[in-house]
Amino acid sequence: MKGGNLHKLRGNRLSLSLLALLCTTLIVWAWEKTPSLSTFLPPREQFDIFSPATVVPARTPVTISENKIETPSAKEDLSAVGRPVNALPNEAGKVVVIPQSDSSMRTSSEKEDKGKGSKNMPVEKKECNYAKGKWVADKRRPLYSGFGCKQWLSQMWACRLMQRTDFAYEGFRWQPQGCDMPEFKGSEFLRRMQHKTIALVGDSLGRQQFQSLMCMVTGGNYSPEALDVGKEYGLVKAPGAIRPDGWAYRFPSTNTTILYYWSASLCELEPLNRSDPATHYAMHLDRPAIFLKQYLHRFDVLVLNTGHHWNRGKFTANRWEMYVGGKPNTDRKIAQIWNARNLTIYSVIKWLDAQLPQHRQLKAFFRTISPRHFVNGDWNTGGSCDNTIPLAGGSEVLQDGSNDTVVEGAVGGTRVKLLDITALSQLRDEGHISKYTNKALAGVHDCLHWCLPGIPDTWNEILYAQL
Repeated sequence: MKGGNLHKLRGNRLSLSLLALLCTTLIVWAWEKTPSLSTFLPPREQFDIFSPATVVPARTPVTISENKIETPSAKEDLSAVGRPVNALPNEAGKVVVIPQSDSSMRTSSEKEDKGKGSKNMPVEKKECNYAKGKWVADKRRPLYSGFGCKQWLSQMWACRLMQRTDFAYEGFRWQPQGCDMPEFKGSEFLRRMQHKTIALVGDSLGRQQFQSLMCMVTGGNYSPEALDVGKEYGLVKAPGAIRPDGWAYRFPSTNTTILYYWSASLCELEPLNRSDPATHYAMHLDRPAIFLKQYLHRFDVLVLNTGHHWNRGKFTANRWEMYVGGKPNTDRKIAQIWNARNLTIYSVIKWLDAQLPQHRQLKAFFRTISPRHFVNGDWNTGGSCDNTIPLAGGSEVLQDGSNDTVVEGAVGGTRVKLLDITALSQLRDEGHISKYTNKALAGVHDCLHWCLPGIPDTWNEILYAQL
């Protein structure tokens, strides 16, 4: 009897369990078929049974603690930013990977593609300081023949045509630290400057840079196709003048124009008595040269320089008188030559920076001063530069700032760029014309101008790199 009752009791319990399971199945089925019932029933998530393989469509990071699923508070959520939330420990202490929501889940192939994409994404490079680096020997130098380029190169600067016999200074190139300069190719330069005009405005060192550029662009070869377009810029030889105020040449194949204008001070020079051939000139320290005002709109690249004409001898010979604000200068501090130069540099750069928004095609540069290497006197007092050993004083520039602090300070905060050549040129005292001039006058050395090919070629390489 007891055994029969026991079997009967177990049968009843089994029937109840089956009935309960059937009811649950019916409820779930009815819930899915009748959405309106969901308002009376708990969220479906509560019916899910979690296992290590379960996919959790979590909207927030989840942690597993004591077999419970816990959603972190808002404070915890913020502290979890940046932490992986899909690698969590299970009961046994092993890591269980729980995929995140659809918005953050990625397949292995998607992750792989993302990784490839990140590698291909452009990385912003630090701007190169082309003035910091070292001189290195290069058998590919010079970039043109010192015996050729007679079409562009003044004989007084062609040291191969003089009495000089050592030319080791030609065999070096400048290597910036941590970056490379593009190799200069005349054809590539003309292609990049297609339908553009590059203007160099300054003193005789600017003229050397201009002649260097013409030789570099043509490879020193005779170029009959180059057209003289100086008249378009008023660059014609005045009656009685030794030479015009500048030159301009155009290469028809790319419609590229390269010009130079002589303006030793970059100031506006106004004759005080136009009817007098020996008139003095008002040197307006706070006004740029009229040529710049007239033709700035036609330039795509502009390189300015000044410096070596700022001395009493040049002021007297050129009959310059300082003017500020349209009147003769009465400020004793400004009357000091170097202060007058500084005022002009700042004034010209300020004016140029104000013009650039109206000439968006224009890239403007101000070149720092080219160093002199006179020792034991000046050009007219027995000064000399006899060294012919390349890099006798060192080959590296390690500083970050420019040796020409005035120009560096003037361009700071403006859209005018610095073409810094001072320190790297300071190392090349053997590259000057020295005593090997055409006239070869006893005791007269040129330790200001450079032999060409030579150091100004590097200035143009740096300019090319900055374009």
